[in-house]
Amino acid sequence: MFSKLSERLGRVREKWGIQALFSERSRNGISWESLEEVLIAGDVGVTMTERVIDTLRAKVSVSGPDVDPAKLLSVVLRDMLLEVKGTGEPIRFSSAPTAVLLVGVNGSGKTTTAAKLSWNLGREGRKTILAAADTFRAGAVEQLRIWGERAGARVVSHPSKGDPGAVVFDAIKATEARGCDCLIVDTAGRLHNRDNLMEEMARVSGIIDKNCAGWVRESFLVIDAVSGQNGLKQVEAFGKVVPLTGLVMTKYDHTAKGGVILSAGHELGVPVRYIGLGEGMEDLVLFHPGEFVEALIADVRKEV
Repeated sequence: MFSKLSERLGRVREKWGIQALFSERSRNGISWESLEEVLIAGDVGVTMTERVIDTLRAKVSVSGPDVDPAKLLSVVLRDMLLEVKGTGEPIRFSSAPTAVLLVGVNGSGKTTTAAKLSWNLGREGRKTILAAADTFRAGAVEQLRIWGERAGARVVSHPSKGDPGAVVFDAIKATEARGCDCLIVDTAGRLHNRDNLMEEMARVSGIIDKNCAGWVRESFLVIDAVSGQNGLKQVEAFGKVVPLTGLVMTKYDHTAKGGVILSAGHELGVPVRYIGLGEGMEDLVLFHPGEFVEALIADVRKEV
């Protein structure tokens, strides 16, 4: 796991250039302005960057001249990520089924995330139903069917342009009838500033609430890591419509920034639960802050 994570974060490490920054430290001291520029350019965000630097400064000042700033940085980042309750927790289960609603903007990776979650649960011996509630996008239902077949999960769908609420209702009944452990609902991508589409999403969530009494409820916002600080706006907007229980950060194999993961959950209190590292079923993994941070600055720590 760590080797894959370190490999996939290679572009982020190279783009951030923290390795070179800390290598210069022994000659010139720590350049706090340079570190600030690196973090902001890496999509960590201004607020989170200021907090990271303030905390790191304080730790360096009380740790003596021989302190390894890279090690302290890893501790600071890890601890900040862990401050958000629920970070890195798997989908929750009880004696009743679990319903997982996936929401997000177009192209964030909801459909593949649905199948990958199902595949992961299948490895744990759990049975899942996938609800093809994206009835708007051409080819969405067929895409989920293909991915569902790879994951070994049954897909409940209606004809294209149908009512997504009806799809979800039928999927709920199928989950109960087949004694499945989990229902995963794939929804249509929508811009968070389109009120009519957000209202439709709220209606789908309401159907789950009404018909899944006693079930465990999860609502995950799927965010493309390439989206940068726009991810914060997505968390805020979607969170006003659906009670979010977690974030799934996808496409970490496609970004050279990726710092949004440090701020998206922390600033708004929604935990990062899973992270996507590639196209394969096995590439959606639980988010472990310690491993993530270590992989992010692993090369730095070896060379300081």
